[in-house]
Amino acid sequence: METIARNSIKKGVASALTITSAVLVLMMIFGVMMLLNQGNTIKISPQLFYEIMTIHGTGMVGIAALGGSAIMWYFLSKYIQLNPKIFFTNLFLTLIGVIMVLAAIFVFNFSDGWTFLYPLPSASAKIYGTTGALLFLFGLLILGIGYLIMYFYIAARLIKEYGGLGKSLGWDYIFRGKKGYGPPSAVVASTMVIIANSVGVLAGATALVESIINILFPAVSFDPMMAKHLTYAFGHIFANCTIYMAVIAVYEILSEYTGRPWKSNKAFLIAWNCSTLFTLMIYTHHLLMDFAVPQWMLIIGQVFSYANGLPVMVVTAYGALMIVFRSAVKWDFASSMMFLAMFGWVAGAVPAIIDATIVVNHVMHNTKWVPGHFHTYMGMGVIAMIFGFMYYFNKTEGTQKQTGTDQFAIAIYFLFFSGLAGSFLYAGKISVPRRWAEHLPEWTGSDQIGAICGAFVIIAAVIFTTRFIYGLRNVGKKPQEKIFKSVS
Repeated sequence: METIARNSIKKGVASALTITSAVLVLMMIFGVMMLLNQGNTIKISPQLFYEIMTIHGTGMVGIAALGGSAIMWYFLSKYIQLNPKIFFTNLFLTLIGVIMVLAAIFVFNFSDGWTFLYPLPSASAKIYGTTGALLFLFGLLILGIGYLIMYFYIAARLIKEYGGLGKSLGWDYIFRGKKGYGPPSAVVASTMVIIANSVGVLAGATALVESIINILFPAVSFDPMMAKHLTYAFGHIFANCTIYMAVIAVYEILSEYTGRPWKSNKAFLIAWNCSTLFTLMIYTHHLLMDFAVPQWMLIIGQVFSYANGLPVMVVTAYGALMIVFRSAVKWDFASSMMFLAMFGWVAGAVPAIIDATIVVNHVMHNTKWVPGHFHTYMGMGVIAMIFGFMYYFNKTEGTQKQTGTDQFAIAIYFLFFSGLAGSFLYAGKISVPRRWAEHLPEWTGSDQIGAICGAFVIIAAVIFTTRFIYGLRNVGKKPQEKIFKSVS
């Protein structure tokens, strides 16, 4: 039974990664199309631009979450027994949600952006009809239900195995003086994700239901500011938790490659507990330009945005350096991507912290500076971890071997993604607005450079994806297949 369950877990992870890599390439193509339009290299209608912008933002974060959940599920199954049917349920609901969102955007012209800020969906419904708006809102709602099912199930398994979520976060070692090391890093990170992201998804679901009710019953209205708080709490937490799921691969893979366990010492546990709390609080740095927000909330958003960059990121980045230092690590595709992803994460956090400063935010937040920081930590952080895990999965479960093409693709990916992120940050520096379909002539240079860099990033991503799908045919063909133990 254990072997059957393990094979089902591998099939689920392989399916999720295949979908993730394919959709990532599609979202990258959409991103380059927007840059080419802003750079006056091609011409698309404003309506199509905002449709593409809506799917690019929604799809990129959503698919990164699917890849991150595959990483979390794969490694967490080393320590607790998991039912593969739960993962397939989340995967199925995710696909249903994605199909509904795609239909809403490209068939029924929904183009309100990923933020779906109330009452914009109602306004769109009056212009283009209710079908598109409701398809988008219900699609996101179904997607969120899938994640809640998975998170609640994992929470139940962790409670059964460790005696409570507090214990799987290491509270015995932090507060009760228990000696030794805490739960495995994958368990600690997973606990943080299911707590924080469950809150985030529920906040988003509340905002979605409000918009749905308002469309179906226009006489029923809600507080727009409260809806905005719920929406940005959802968006910020969900996006952050993609990297907290994906970083589990860094802990597990670098530990395996160096032969040094990534121990959950007290500093590590305190860092993850702080991040659990801070991640729930700092969404307010997205609202620093809203004069109606209470000042104390804005101060919290600024102060704890600074603080949140330190616990997990510094502990993980420093830990990655220390675990590799003077080790016999073998540098291949997986280990290289994991190590370079630490650079992407840290580099992406720096402009984010700068933007979280109130006086800077008032000038920079509605410029391309924000997508600059987001693309840095998402593309060179989260996505790099996912691509690295894809190679590791094929190598561990199959017989894939690295080639010179892989090394070339890594160099192309990070070199040109640095150029892409740099073009966004430079555009922010010269006050190029974000979310504009058309740009003034003096802004188009950065757009064109970004589009060129993006095209090379797509080439690298296509190589990663092709190599991964090709390598899946060898999964399960190792002479002595590696079987992870289940604790319970």
